[in-house]
Amino acid sequence: MASQPKQPKKVNDPPPSAKEIYDQAGKLFEENKFEEGIELYSQAIAEYEEYSSAYFNRALSYALISDYEKATKDAEKVMALEPDAPDAPYVMGVILEYQHKNEDALEWYHKALKNDPKYAQAKTRMEALKEKMKGAVAGPTKLTSEGKEENKTETADGQIKKVKWFSSNMTFKDVAGMEKAKEMIHDNIILALTKPELLRAYGKKLGLGAIFYGPPGCGKTYLVRAIAGETGSKFIIANINEIVDMYAGNTEKNMHAIFQQARDNAPCIIFFDEVDALGTKREGEQQSNMRMAVNQFLQELDGIEKNPEGLFVIGATNQPWDMDPALKRPGRFGEAIYLPAPNYKERKAALKYNTKQMPLDRFVSFGRLARASMGFSQADIADICDKAALKVAVEAEKTGKNRKINMNDFINIMKKKSCSLDEWYAMVKKEVISKTETEVVDGKKTERVKEGKLTPEEKARYKPMVKDIKKNIGSFHVNIKKFMRFWATYFF
Repeated sequence: MASQPKQPKKVNDPPPSAKEIYDQAGKLFEENKFEEGIELYSQAIAEYEEYSSAYFNRALSYALISDYEKATKDAEKVMALEPDAPDAPYVMGVILEYQHKNEDALEWYHKALKNDPKYAQAKTRMEALKEKMKGAVAGPTKLTSEGKEENKTETADGQIKKVKWFSSNMTFKDVAGMEKAKEMIHDNIILALTKPELLRAYGKKLGLGAIFYGPPGCGKTYLVRAIAGETGSKFIIANINEIVDMYAGNTEKNMHAIFQQARDNAPCIIFFDEVDALGTKREGEQQSNMRMAVNQFLQELDGIEKNPEGLFVIGATNQPWDMDPALKRPGRFGEAIYLPAPNYKERKAALKYNTKQMPLDRFVSFGRLARASMGFSQADIADICDKAALKVAVEAEKTGKNRKINMNDFINIMKKKSCSLDEWYAMVKKEVISKTETEVVDGKKTERVKEGKLTPEEKARYKPMVKDIKKNIGSFHVNIKKFMRFWATYFF
């Protein structure tokens, strides 16, 4: 059971009534009743508006229930009250790390250590985060006049002049499960990058466009990093917000700049995350600038397979039905690889991987945790492990006594954790699944079938995803998941 977080070092002197409420909130925090604790911290703040300890602990509670906006506001309040204390910069780093803004998180951990070089918790998290970020590190480019490496995306007047390079130290060993997807990726991508002469001998073209599709948080980005690590290739992360520009013509120029840099440095991988936002269907009411962007995208993709040195373009999407059909034909994003939510074996492997650097009690049961997380995504599992570690670290900082992370630490986090995929399946079912609607016209009931967004061709192409969505919204499977989670969480 976790203890109340450490108080910021420069604590104001609250009245006894506020202190009493604050102590009650701390007990609720120890019992993992974060929402109830937040209410009491708020009451303590109402009693004494400069109660920095209450703001700090409420920020941490908000972070643990993933309300990052409110957590950030409270951390900023602590910094305003105590600008020299290390605690608020530390919790800001935690908040940003939870949101996968790792570089920003590192900066805040540095600020915490600048305020207090002996702040062990900030140092520990910073070192762990640096180790995690080895999976996607920026590759060197040129040196500045000061002799420092400069590697960043450069833009001028809304146009990309140079794209940031990335390299990766990750391999398939760092991606839990997904054996079928790994086999397809090896045959279609890795072989072409590592043994191009073998494919040339058989007349195989080297370039490829592929779509990774599936529910959010299930490893699409991690797989791209693992591909780059397995092959030693450079890769470009094409950020949609950097490509799209409000002025006519700039979006197309930015698209061309990215592809041209990749061609000049082949073999190379270009990764488009949320590719459906850029390659959306060209429809009648669509703005002309986005239609032109899709046209440019098609032009750049044409002939990928003809590139003799190998240019590999990978897109990731949770909604492949929103992509323009022309993008999905052979020679463009011709290969479609489905990445579903992890099964029991893959969840168990993900739990082991995400806790391999943690001091675990020998009675931690990965099998039980895998059952309790039935239906969870890889990202959900990583978040559970990280929050369990944080709670024990906060306790150690408060008491000065280190202990190992035990089974109850994970279970208590899981009791508060909702599955992100349950909401996603419910949201997309109306996009994908056809349904029969009854209408009353002139006093007569008529039935009509309301089709989803998928065409017959897309239903065949994305059959694994359609089948998976139907299964996960079915009442039988929904009840099985609820029962398994409840039984494993509370019993065995």
